[in-house]
Amino acid sequence: MRRARPCSWFAGAGLGVAAVAAALVGCGGGAGWRPAPCPNCAEQRYPGSVAPGEEQIEPDTEVSAEEAERFVANVEKELRRFWIRRERAGWLQTNFITFDTESLAAETEKDAMDYLRRVTKQARRFEGLKLDAALARKLKLLKLAATLPPPGDPAKTAELAAIATWLQSAYGKAKYCPKPDGALRRALGKDKGNAEALACAPGKGGVSLDVLVKLLATSRDEEALREAWIGWHGISPPMREKYARYVELGNDGAKQLGFGDVGELWRSGYDMSPAQFRAEADRLYAEVRPFYEELHCYVRARLREQYGAKLVGEKAPIPAHLLGNMWSQSWGNVYPLVEPFKGQGDVDATASLVKQKYDELKMARLGEAFFTSLGLDPLPQTFWERSLFKKPRDREVVCHASAWDVTYSDDLRIKMCIEMTDEDLGTIHHELGHNYYFHYYRDQPVLFQQGANDGFHEALGDTIALSITPAYLKRIGLLDKLPEGDKGTVNFLMKMALDKVAFLPFGKLIDEWRWDVFAGKTPAGQYNQAWWDLRTRLQGIAPPLARSEQDFDPGAKYHVPANVPYIRYFLAFFYQFQFHRALCRAIGHQGPLHTCSIYGNKQAGEKLAAMMRLGASQPWPEALAALTGESQASGSALLEYFAPLRDWLRQQIAQQSCGW
Repeated sequence: MRRARPCSWFAGAGLGVAAVAAALVGCGGGAGWRPAPCPNCAEQRYPGSVAPGEEQIEPDTEVSAEEAERFVANVEKELRRFWIRRERAGWLQTNFITFDTESLAAETEKDAMDYLRRVTKQARRFEGLKLDAALARKLKLLKLAATLPPPGDPAKTAELAAIATWLQSAYGKAKYCPKPDGALRRALGKDKGNAEALACAPGKGGVSLDVLVKLLATSRDEEALREAWIGWHGISPPMREKYARYVELGNDGAKQLGFGDVGELWRSGYDMSPAQFRAEADRLYAEVRPFYEELHCYVRARLREQYGAKLVGEKAPIPAHLLGNMWSQSWGNVYPLVEPFKGQGDVDATASLVKQKYDELKMARLGEAFFTSLGLDPLPQTFWERSLFKKPRDREVVCHASAWDVTYSDDLRIKMCIEMTDEDLGTIHHELGHNYYFHYYRDQPVLFQQGANDGFHEALGDTIALSITPAYLKRIGLLDKLPEGDKGTVNFLMKMALDKVAFLPFGKLIDEWRWDVFAGKTPAGQYNQAWWDLRTRLQGIAPPLARSEQDFDPGAKYHVPANVPYIRYFLAFFYQFQFHRALCRAIGHQGPLHTCSIYGNKQAGEKLAAMMRLGASQPWPEALAALTGESQASGSALLEYFAPLRDWLRQQIAQQSCGW
């Protein structure tokens, strides 16, 4: 999916190797110099805060609101410094995957963890004090600042940082060497660009994820699809033992902060109790689950026509390798197989992007143009100078798209291996949504420099992408003619639903699996069984062959080894439709919700900017109300958007045996 932020919280810069090495040292020094405790940086430091290498010293001052205010002010100053060092190292490590960059990233991650471990422990002294709302909120956010909370023992913190870095790098470097005489090698061999990758041997070289993803998206060769799926899921078993240790160490850190486990910490970031939040996620999914099951029923029937009843059963889960996506999280790539009305309006911009010779930079410029059409600021020149838009041929990078502000002061970047496809056009708008959010809350204190909750951050760009309507694409020359009549509407909404609605259970299940892992409900010896039990129950999907506890299929999804909480994406798929409906109402749109585009409307831009400027300074229901007038998340806007498609689907599956 088109998602962001690979690091624990934020992510990074685009400097050269020597420049980054110098930047990592804090006070100064040259490339290769190891940072000392940096005594000159500590002159204005609050007595209880620390620099790298210093031990915590409890101040003798009386605990008071004034003391808490001084403490937080100094912690924010220090956090900014630690986080900038970490993000620079993180950018380098994801763009130049080597032993040395992994080591640098681990060191800066450890330093940030150490600092958070010390100050979050000290901050607990202020619990129970009567504080003003902003100060109390900062202390709460400080406690929640580490999605990978450091253990109490510095040696364990170093071990956890090393494991976290290793897991992400292992994912980024992973490749699969196809069988010598298999269907996958034959399928990939049709593209001369794959020749170098296919000149591999087991354990040496091979095909990267982006090549396998492209094959899953375009091929209908079931045997090749099966091998591609199996091959990629074979990269993660080596992660299993380290992941189990990561869980153990992370839980140690969570308990130091007063949480039962890491999952409880993650669920505490939503202005409600962890138990209330889990119930909230269940409530939201219950609103849309019937729609998902209707879509599943229709798609399964069309796949059965393509692959046969022996492979795709009547009332059975769908084999995971047949849905056009390595993780079966979005199904848009099988649209040609399930298109409701053949030839009734093609709303895919891929052909036009290729025909008009778009390149990576032009794609990004097109995304920026949408935001500036709303009266929002242009991206800074440094964005264009420091971002990674194209996969390098000379080195390993983590291609998973992400957005960065390395300095928390408008040093905006995206890291993305852009392809000239309709999907990547949407991804660019998503990532730029993160960048614009960073830009508009850049003047907030550093603890407030985040979304109202993490789902808001993910929803922002997708809200804009909902305005990439057929009418908008025609207006900018990427669509020759508009889909006509009810048939054209159903086709357009089907294409959207294959991405938006198909994703919903997947968006929920990744963290549901992790919450149970962190809580000990799912022990290490049952990781894979629990994963597939959950995927089958929620998604109605099954693996293409029997799996066992020798496998570690969760690790084949980037966000698991990269330690990125995932429920934010589930929430974002509700928020984006609420945001979209509110903005369309604000500009006086008349007609069905799916026909609305806010492109070029300054009033919509003003409302978005006002919400973005808040950052995390207010509880998320207040930020939601500021934009939408609603204070509760709801699936009603999503269901309104897709209402014409749902009416049609119900007619199509009336005689089907649905469910699994």
